[in-house]
Amino acid sequence: MSVIQNIRDKYARVAVIAIALSLLGFIAMDAFTGRSKMFGGGQSSTVGSVNGKKIDIDEFRKSVTEEEQQLQQSQQAQYLTGPALGQQAIEGAWNREVYKTLVEQEADKIGLSVTQKELNDILFVNPPQDLRQQFTNQETGQYDAQGLLGQIKEIRKSGTQEKKDGINSFLNRLTLSRLEEKYSSLLNKSVNYPKWMVEKQNAENSQLAKISFVKKPYTDITDSTIKISDEEINEYVSKHKNDFKQVESRSIAYVTFSALPSGADSLATKEQLGLLKPKMDSTKDIERLLQAEGVTNFYNSYINGKSIQIEKKDSIFKTPVGSTYGPYLDGGSYTLAKMIGVRQIPDSVKVRHILISTMQRDPQTGRTQQIRDTIEAKALIDSVRGLINAGQSFDSLVVKFSDDGGSKEKGGVYETGSGQMVPPFNDFMFTNPVGSKGVVKTEFGYHYMEILSQKGSVTGYKIAYLSKPIVASSVTDKNAKNDASGFAVDSRDEKSFNEVFEKKWKPLGYNKGVAYDITPSSYNLPGLGVSREFVKKIYEAKKGTVLEPEQINDNYVVAVVTAVYKEGTKDAAAARMSVEPLLRNKKKAELIKKQIGGNITSLEAVATAWGGKLVETADSIRISGDQRAIGFEPKVIGAAFNAANRGKLVPEAIEGTQGVYVVRVDNVIATPSLGSNVTEQRKAMAEQAARNSQPMEAIRQSATIKDKRPSFY
Repeated sequence: MSVIQNIRDKYARVAVIAIALSLLGFIAMDAFTGRSKMFGGGQSSTVGSVNGKKIDIDEFRKSVTEEEQQLQQSQQAQYLTGPALGQQAIEGAWNREVYKTLVEQEADKIGLSVTQKELNDILFVNPPQDLRQQFTNQETGQYDAQGLLGQIKEIRKSGTQEKKDGINSFLNRLTLSRLEEKYSSLLNKSVNYPKWMVEKQNAENSQLAKISFVKKPYTDITDSTIKISDEEINEYVSKHKNDFKQVESRSIAYVTFSALPSGADSLATKEQLGLLKPKMDSTKDIERLLQAEGVTNFYNSYINGKSIQIEKKDSIFKTPVGSTYGPYLDGGSYTLAKMIGVRQIPDSVKVRHILISTMQRDPQTGRTQQIRDTIEAKALIDSVRGLINAGQSFDSLVVKFSDDGGSKEKGGVYETGSGQMVPPFNDFMFTNPVGSKGVVKTEFGYHYMEILSQKGSVTGYKIAYLSKPIVASSVTDKNAKNDASGFAVDSRDEKSFNEVFEKKWKPLGYNKGVAYDITPSSYNLPGLGVSREFVKKIYEAKKGTVLEPEQINDNYVVAVVTAVYKEGTKDAAAARMSVEPLLRNKKKAELIKKQIGGNITSLEAVATAWGGKLVETADSIRISGDQRAIGFEPKVIGAAFNAANRGKLVPEAIEGTQGVYVVRVDNVIATPSLGSNVTEQRKAMAEQAARNSQPMEAIRQSATIKDKRPSFY
């Protein structure tokens, strides 16, 4: 079952000379074979460490394989193909290993563990939702704990090593999840909001202030007139190091040269398919023709016309039986559509069946394997038919013989629209009347079928499609590659890269992109796609190096390394974007305050000194709540509720977030308390804190994590 699927470190001189010679020979031998581990030449057996605990590469690779299997069975599989799936698996496995190590380390510090009794409770009494769904009896609606226990015992007793590993992995994950749950619960339960604090907060929130003020916005001074040096930024960063932690990363600028199919390539594909149209029209064996052209997904049965969702379906439906429509453009392909048949079919059919399989999918490995030959299967289905004709209960025979787990517990019944079953099964359901019985052979084996009921009537179509994707010709690909190579040759460094782009390629409609925060383990480059090899080349290069053209998806990419950041604290260049506005506004504030001199006598005098600014009023201000009257200005709000300022002109100008303020506190009154039930407030605040808490993320940020994946992947 899929859950089980999911279920898955001063001797004598002669002796000294001999040893020395042996060592020299050893070094020389390894140098020739490329295996020398001396002087850092060998590869470590660890892929990383968490707070000093090493992660073994062999164990990590097993975890990656397991992650790949899970991804292939998840909904993400349709979006992840090829390298993307593999890299996503590596990332997922790494995060899982880090999380596992951190949870175990934290639990070990305080003596937390998960007992066998707790694990049994998770498995058999209070299972997670996915486990409950897999082992719920469809007839009774009850959770089948004994069924799960039986599965586990059977695998442990006689299952393959792969299945045993899957079970152990699944149980380990349940244990780890429970351990993290207990740890987080322990922290969350320790959250406390004292009664005095809540009461004080309520009292503060009940106050209402009215202020008058004059504001001089920072925007009154042009940014370009204020210069911020690297030294000033570095000084600020050194005082706030925790806010400017930097992981190892690189940035690039790049230009892409498309190797997508050209108009000529599209026309060539259309003409190529057009040559096949006479064969489509005349063939008596459409399935054989399609197979010869590489089509393996021909649905040789009738489908409700309403469920066919293709752009040209109206034209195709009008095509006479035996004739072919097209070639027509369908996404990135040209397609021929031959009308094989048209007839009225039911909208939906209810049928029951008994399947005697010849092939079966292994739920653990996902591989299909033969379980009996066709002769044995045919003899068995004939026996079933004979028993039914002799009057035996269909329901009892389904339970005893059917190999279809999807319908066995429902008496072998399916109720569905057309196109949902394999063609021979679909044909029997939708081309025979109610009450029809018979044996049907499909790719799964032999089915004994009986049509129970049919609803509605629609037009059904049997259509054969032959598509040819529009692909780039060698000429198109060569042109793109030559353009990229020419640009790379002309660009010797970052300066010439930018100059050549501006002079030659920008006028031709090309664009320059940038990709930031490329870490050593990155694989998905923003704007370009997945290419682990290209990331490695970026890290082999120095700042300012122009890389050789690299093909990523349908583009040839020419890139220059624009920034190299080492792990540690950001330098002035990296921090400037966020620090410069703060320091600039501080310098502006100093200039603005000088305009009003040392003493503040009145709001009107300040308004005049600031070039005729208005004296404004803001009432109904609270410490927390709607502050739209003045915007986000914490220092102004603080001054308004400072008891020392009540009814007075605040003696100093306030440096706010948007400008400099001079404030007079006109009045502060107390209104009825907004929070009367302190007990309920404390409870709600604790619950909110628990919901927002992310203890493991905080622990991860404070952990010492060494990631050596780039050495292996």
